[in-house]
Amino acid sequence: MEYQRDDVAGIPPTGRARNIRACLVCSLIQTSIDFRKKGCPNCEHFLQMRGNTDRVNTCTTAQFDGMAAIMDPKESWVARWKRVDPSVRGIYAVRLSAKMSDSLRNELEELGITPRSDMITDT
Repeated sequence: MEYQRDDVAGIPPTGRARNIRACLVCSLIQTSIDFRKKGCPNCEHFLQMRGNTDRVNTCTTAQFDGMAAIMDPKESWVARWKRVDPSVRGIYAVRLSAKMSDSLRNELEELGITPRSDMITDT
């Protein structure tokens, strides 16, 4: 499934609140099932989570604080404040409180992607 610019990422129903995760790169929140079925609409082209449960577990986290809705990605002050460039509207984590694996960090750095500054690191 390809995401279009005006798509809205799936907003998890309240009954599934225990199964929500945030992408470690863009902080989009979806259920783990949605990440496995569709990947991340912002990062799928390089994270390639679709259909891979292990990859979903590596590239997402259930450890985050707060949520913010981004309804107009190009004009959103929240997106600018969080320094993210989302291509889809959706619910995003305000702060990630997870530690990124060294292998994912190295993979992102090889692609020229800087890990989020609000993430817990070893340094």
